[in-house]
Amino acid sequence: MEGFNPEVLKNFRIDLDLTKTIVVEQIISGHINLTYSVAGATADGQPSQYIFQRINHNIFKDPCALMDNICLVTEHIRNADPDGGSRSSLTVIMTNEGKNVWISGDGYYWRCYVYLYNSMNLDGAGVGQETFVKAGRALCDFQKSLMDFDASKLTEVLPNFHNTVKRYENFLLAVENNTSGRLTNALPEVEYAMSLKPITGTITERLADGRLPLRVTHNDTKLSNIMIDKDTREVLCFIDLDTVMPGSALYDFGDALRAGGSSALEDEEDLTKVYFREDNFDSFLKGFMGGADYLTAEEISLLPESVILMTYECGIRFLSDYLDGDVYFSVHKPDHNLIRARNQLHLVKDMLSKVDRLHEIVAQNTPEFGRGN
Repeated sequence: MEGFNPEVLKNFRIDLDLTKTIVVEQIISGHINLTYSVAGATADGQPSQYIFQRINHNIFKDPCALMDNICLVTEHIRNADPDGGSRSSLTVIMTNEGKNVWISGDGYYWRCYVYLYNSMNLDGAGVGQETFVKAGRALCDFQKSLMDFDASKLTEVLPNFHNTVKRYENFLLAVENNTSGRLTNALPEVEYAMSLKPITGTITERLADGRLPLRVTHNDTKLSNIMIDKDTREVLCFIDLDTVMPGSALYDFGDALRAGGSSALEDEEDLTKVYFREDNFDSFLKGFMGGADYLTAEEISLLPESVILMTYECGIRFLSDYLDGDVYFSVHKPDHNLIRARNQLHLVKDMLSKVDRLHEIVAQNTPEFGRGN
């Protein structure tokens, strides 16, 4: 199996008889880490399966701090679960030395999780309105389970990840440097992005002055990162916790609807097919607000703006990478990053035209607990 190091099996506390047949399969679902399913049997013949990942230390410069974040958060979620938490969060398997990461002789960082049996991604359940209600409630439950966790204990493994002000500054540098020589191809997008500079500090300024509380944020809240039980279709937990960091609850709400609220994929070239779906927003919000009594009035008031801001941020990141010469995002066709940027900025424009209606939807779905705190 390409990229898989068999030595990992000897270095983690797994219940797997290595003298019996071991089946290793690569899971092609993410673009950052290498992920493998390892299945076999225990010494007494019972099925046993684990997930091993080789962490991309080019992206995550401090894998040990990253794993410390994950262990702190998953342990807190399990302890808060009255049912014991065996499937309410990922479970990290320790190394033989009691560490949460193993460094191989060739310098790679490996980790191991308990396999979630009989599970699937939420997006595999069909993207209907019921799915968005479940996704909203899943995010609410994730945030609520960590409401009493001190977010300052977490390391910011990707500094300024959702600092839109910093993202805008990087965008201006990309425009100024024009490393790829493509600026003339993207002038309408650049001009529109610059016109929205006033919104860049919407969240960061309020975090800085205390109007928004610092919370634990997942930072990648798409449907494929929510696991459900195949039989009951009940939500189990969030996966892909690499970007768990201190931030604002609005980051995760906005990021979830950036993709989930769009009528099309982010690389759709026909912009007549790209618009923001109010029904998806409404369904997600119904699930989210069903238990979100931890939110402040300020957070609730900015839910529509958070979706706009996260979509705008993604758009200028694509645009910056296009001007830098496609050095960060993988591209699969000519001008792919420019296509993505146009798509996201078009979506922002549509969201802005609907922002009053989105605030009406928030008001309609806000229980009494969110009206005055």
